[in-house]
Amino acid sequence: MLIQHKKTGTKGMFFAEQDGNILAEMVYTQPAVNKMIIEHTEVSDELRGQKVGNQLVAAAVDYARKQDIKIIPLCPFANAVFKKTPEYRDVLFI
Repeated sequence: MLIQHKKTGTKGMFFAEQDGNILAEMVYTQPAVNKMIIEHTEVSDELRGQKVGNQLVAAAVDYARKQDIKIIPLCPFANAVFKKTPEYRDVLFI
């Protein structure tokens, strides 16, 4: 699944779409140049079980590493992924 990224000002999202419809999204705010807050993750029923939510988090982690950003995962799903994935801790805001 192709994960795309869109950012406007201090808000952004990582998402997957099909035929112009967004089927999965993870929205975030960026209150500072070096800080990202993951607020919400949602995956449509038709994509459930395909680990698309994990792919969204992985895309955010990759972006954070490239931009030298720390992530605050307020979203319960993203927070659970961070807890289960020790290799993501380098971008976790402590």
